Amino acid sequence: MSSSPERDREGILDSTSASLNELINKKRSNSEATEYPRRRATIACQICRLRKTRCNGARPKCQLCTDLDAECVYREPGIKLDAGDKLIIERLARIEGLLQTSLAAQNSQLTLSSTSPATSNGTNVGSDDTVAKASTHLAVTGRTTSIVGLASWANPPTSISTMPRVHTTPALNLLKWPLIRDLVARPYDSQTLLQLEMAREPLKMTPPMAVDLSCAPLYIRTFFEKVNVWYACVNPYTWSKYYDAAVSLSFREGPESCVVLLVLALGCAAQCGSIALISTDRDPPGVPYFIAAWNLLPSVMMRNSVVAAQCIILAAAYLFYLVRPLEAWTLLSNASMKLQLLFGNPSRVPVQWRELSVRVYWNALLYESDLLAELDLPHSGIVNFEELVDLPGGFDEIEDDEDEDDGDTGNKLVSPIGCDELWYFLAEIALRRLLNRVSHMLYQKDNSLTLASLAPIVSELDFQLSQWYEGLPQPVRFPLSHAPISHPVQTVLRLRYFACRTIIYRPYILAVFENEQASGDSWVRECCRRCLEATLYQLESVTTHREGHLPYLWQGALSMVSQSLLIMGATMSPALSSLLPPTLRVDEIISSVIVEVDRYAHLAPSLKLSSEILRDAERRRQICLRSSGSRV
Repeated sequence: MSSSPERDREGILDSTSASLNELINKKRSNSEATEYPRRRATIACQICRLRKTRCNGARPKCQLCTDLDAECVYREPGIKLDAGDKLIIERLARIEGLLQTSLAAQNSQLTLSSTSPATSNGTNVGSDDTVAKASTHLAVTGRTTSIVGLASWANPPTSISTMPRVHTTPALNLLKWPLIRDLVARPYDSQTLLQLEMAREPLKMTPPMAVDLSCAPLYIRTFFEKVNVWYACVNPYTWSKYYDAAVSLSFREGPESCVVLLVLALGCAAQCGSIALISTDRDPPGVPYFIAAWNLLPSVMMRNSVVAAQCIILAAAYLFYLVRPLEAWTLLSNASMKLQLLFGNPSRVPVQWRELSVRVYWNALLYESDLLAELDLPHSGIVNFEELVDLPGGFDEIEDDEDEDDGDTGNKLVSPIGCDELWYFLAEIALRRLLNRVSHMLYQKDNSLTLASLAPIVSELDFQLSQWYEGLPQPVRFPLSHAPISHPVQTVLRLRYFACRTIIYRPYILAVFENEQASGDSWVRECCRRCLEATLYQLESVTTHREGHLPYLWQGALSMVSQSLLIMGATMSPALSSLLPPTLRVDEIISSVIVEVDRYAHLAPSLKLSSEILRDAERRRQICLRSSGSRV
């Protein structure tokens, strides 16, 4: 098998770099963004769109489809495909001819002909998904189009950039893999982490005290410098209006008071650094502000407004800082319901709140997806609006100052408290969509994926990841080497990049765990090397995970656990251990991860269990290696 399957990329838009380049530079009105593309979307049929030819729009069949004797399908108004979805659909179209006979002969299992000894024996990769079964059984809930079989690729799924409802991505799923499962004392159910978080004691809320504003300027400045970059959901140009409204109400009521208090809480948290480094005998930084905001939340949550949803997103952000993932998800679900109600009819979102509503929406979707990647939680349904909501385009620096009471309106330039930084937020949206595609294509549960069918899918996903990286603007583009990074945004994006690359190639590690002979194929071995290399990049400087302590400490800790288990299992495999650094170096890396995860253990019961699992696995690994003679 070729180590790099041929690809004809001419005319195909890259899903990530195109999105970033377009979105970072655009400064558009919401009406232009919502109307013009949707008018165009109803003109051409699906085949003409994919072939990039002019469609005459004839019904029920256009001229091209008539000439080709093909099924002519027009997409319903308002539904649009992500460019990455189109990329994969076109790839499927090009290999359709190769798949038809094998689909019929092997009950819809996708197998490509190959001369590779490791793939010709039909080696299965665990319980991961096949493209064939995905194309046969995928039903897109809440959408008007679905894919019934690969032959009907002209009527594709509207989006595969959402987390599947059942998947094998979570960290603890690796405990079921061969070699790794020998390193744990007992099997762990996929629900274990969720059950631990559900049984956790609720957050203790002391009676609120008077709000101390003595450090407010410092915390506000810190928020806009170090926090808003992750969430981008507070407008620096209208901040003074929020703050003045909160002060006039003595922080006792109203969504503006709630937003300001949460900004102070998050600013204080960012000023003090990672919560993992805070002494356990101290209250977490920012808690008094959060408690004051929490007491306002019940009345705010009764409102179905964009600002109410904004309050909930900021409250969830602070709960992420406290490493309270389940409580954060509970709030996110409430915000999701409000957003679905608002976006159900565009007229429900006032013009002045549209950009904010877009940012609040993407925050809710991003962090719900991150939680769904590790916990088996109900889906809120917010993803059903993904193709209808714009991507962030920048707050307007000139705001209409409207007073509903006296009718006085006018324009004034609001002095910003900070800058409107969107680069990270846009990059994160694009990468999260790609991560969801990876889960859809490789990790849907209770299906099988052969090594032969894996190659084109993995190559395409890795290509999209490379294009995402190439599309990053220079200020946030990180070096792919081991060079140190001083900018936290670059550090977090690099960790996310290598995490994505690891899970793209991880099925090849499982294939070797299940059948050591699979490593005899040069392509399989190369993919394993890429996976282990990406894994080691994340673990060799493990303390850099603290850079994402506000949004990603919990997710980052579980990522460290899964990467460490992967390396531990690789040391038990003769074929894979030869791809790793020297033994002493691997032991040092694993030890440093154990120390780091131990530092997080007191923050959440799920992390405490993860720490115990790592320690037990490393002890058993050392015993196994000594007993096998691999270590003196």
